[in-house]
Amino acid sequence: MFSVKEQKIVCEIPPEIGNGRNSEGDFIALKDGSIMFAYSRYNSDGGEDDDSCDIAALFSYDNGETFTDRRILITAEELGTKNLMCVSLMRMENGDIGLFFLKKLSDGFSEYHIARSSDEGKSFYMTKKCFPNTFNSYYVVNNCRVLKANDGRIFVPAASHRRGFDENGELEFDYYAYSLLFVSDDDGFSWKELNVKFTNPNPNSETGLQEPGITQLENGSLYTYFRTDCLCQYESISVDSGRKWTSPAPSRFTSPESPMLIKKNPYSGKFYSVYNPIPFYNTRNENEEFFQAGRTPIIIRESLDGINFSNEIILESEEDKGYCYPSLFFIDEKTILTSFCAGGKEDGSCLNKTIIKKISL
Repeated sequence: MFSVKEQKIVCEIPPEIGNGRNSEGDFIALKDGSIMFAYSRYNSDGGEDDDSCDIAALFSYDNGETFTDRRILITAEELGTKNLMCVSLMRMENGDIGLFFLKKLSDGFSEYHIARSSDEGKSFYMTKKCFPNTFNSYYVVNNCRVLKANDGRIFVPAASHRRGFDENGELEFDYYAYSLLFVSDDDGFSWKELNVKFTNPNPNSETGLQEPGITQLENGSLYTYFRTDCLCQYESISVDSGRKWTSPAPSRFTSPESPMLIKKNPYSGKFYSVYNPIPFYNTRNENEEFFQAGRTPIIIRESLDGINFSNEIILESEEDKGYCYPSLFFIDEKTILTSFCAGGKEDGSCLNKTIIKKISL
């Protein structure tokens, strides 16, 4: 039976004048024992996905009890664009901090980059594009998504949406996505696309396979999962280090059009999933009135093998709010930090605030 001794909000990052939205982020432990949380900080009053946005960070010096000392890590302007978002953080093999992010381009397309820091996030000495220019596309990579496998290979799961111009010169966006994997075998200095394209076999799907994630199971297999409009996350498994994959199929994780995150605690070996389940589905109790079909509640579950997950613990469940785009960070065997976006009707139904919770098991 999965149980939580305590969960508490340790930080809220609300919007303010000139900062219309604070969005998806990720954590990393610094060498001095502090914790850095990097996130997307919009630097205008607007909060639309393509509005002006930089990457900022907060720091905790008390093991995740409080977060202070906001600092801008990278501005969009210094990279010649106006929007950087969807942060993932990783300690690289050479000791650098790897800061991964989406760079949105002025022509409506996007790129995925890694920036490296050798001074614990004070400055970044190199920024490199991770996805080869095989064709123009609008790529989506969520926050807290980059995986370093047991053999050192780095995986980035990406959704690809077609973009182009119609006969009138207007930019078009295809909401339907298929998913890809990009990898690095040299600590992030060079990248290639794996020869795999994940497509949704359901002919009734209008979204395809969006916002993919990846984790490595206890038995060494690679497990990918995808947001869909089919009432659940879809899944695919590789037993040969990513060369071949099973055809994507429905998983046991019920879900609206909303992403899931699965990460392994390196201290305990246990896996944790955070996502929005679909209420009243898979024999849920219909008398629990606070459940509604949407991005609430947001829950966490535990697993010994990454396949079979426990009962759910509710993190947030207000009916008139949404919670999404989680991250997970493990302080030790029994202590977890999670972040997620939040918002409600009073925010124009925009998830414009970031919440950090500390969970004690």
